[in-house]
Amino acid sequence: MNPSSPLPRTPRRAVRLALTATAVGALFAVTACSSDSGSGSRDGDAKGLTEVSLALDWTPNTNHTGIYVAQQLGWFEDAGIDLKILPYGSTSPETLLANHKADFGISYQEGLTAARSAGQDITSVYAVTQKTNVTIAVSADREDITSPKDLDGKTYAGFGAAYEKPLLRSVIKNAGGTGDFTSVTLNTSAYAALYAGKADFAMPMPTWEGLEAKLSGKPLKNFELTDYGFPEIYSTLIASSDRYLKANGATAKKFLGAVQRGYAYAVENPSKAADLLIEANKSVLTNTELVHQSEKLLADSYYRAADGSLGTQSADRWKAFADFEYASGLLSDADGKKLTAAPDTSSWFTDDYLPEKS
Repeated sequence: MNPSSPLPRTPRRAVRLALTATAVGALFAVTACSSDSGSGSRDGDAKGLTEVSLALDWTPNTNHTGIYVAQQLGWFEDAGIDLKILPYGSTSPETLLANHKADFGISYQEGLTAARSAGQDITSVYAVTQKTNVTIAVSADREDITSPKDLDGKTYAGFGAAYEKPLLRSVIKNAGGTGDFTSVTLNTSAYAALYAGKADFAMPMPTWEGLEAKLSGKPLKNFELTDYGFPEIYSTLIASSDRYLKANGATAKKFLGAVQRGYAYAVENPSKAADLLIEANKSVLTNTELVHQSEKLLADSYYRAADGSLGTQSADRWKAFADFEYASGLLSDADGKKLTAAPDTSSWFTDDYLPEKS
């Protein structure tokens, strides 16, 4: 997209949010109508590489930079891996993983929480972003809105995910408001409505839609969810299945070693990493200024945890978000019945396959 274009393109998070409401049902449909592909270690080519598949959650973007850096610089091949990147399609990565149609996939904490609550075979193995990569945003020129409490009585342009309203009510109440607002489901038109003044607020990713809006001459004012008592979440993560991990533990560690190496490179060399991402996806990433600004922001504020680590995950963070979803009545079991107790999230993630783990 040209930086002078008045509106951003279709946001990837909008689609992910909309898919959350239907992804679990799709899991059962795939199970019922398709046979197991036998996902696991496979011969990659004559070099004796092991084929590993990774399903994308959207078109290539800066959340995926470390993966493309590792691929462009030959680090997967150095690890003995022939990486097959599966383009984003109509079937979510969560569905592909749970039904063993992909070895790894790009996911997010909200989607994995719904899938695991329903008993699906999916486990988070690498946190790409360590800071919540979604905010509540209003147009920067809205002087009447200086806090989420000012959103009472306003119109939210949303995507139809079940947790949006409870999340927003929680933040608004914690800011001192009543949590009463109007919500309209606009999906991919949400940001256009915000820019046109037909809606008062939305929830963009500051590392993409937020920057895109700025470059388009429509800057946003953001309210961080965690500033108002909402738990920190992993907005982008890499997941696999327990079955794959148990059968291919050594390969999983080699794969994540290359991934971590790619994101470490992106932290230290954001401009070069952005160039490598663009080089691998020239037809998609045409707004090079957006890519470079996004990569710099992610490298500065999102990829590394507070202790400087890459990819690591916190039990407290997984529990806090699941507790919120349970308390809001948003989690259902494999039969579609609401959970009657908060789920145990201790097995929903693992750091055991990160390279520093023995």
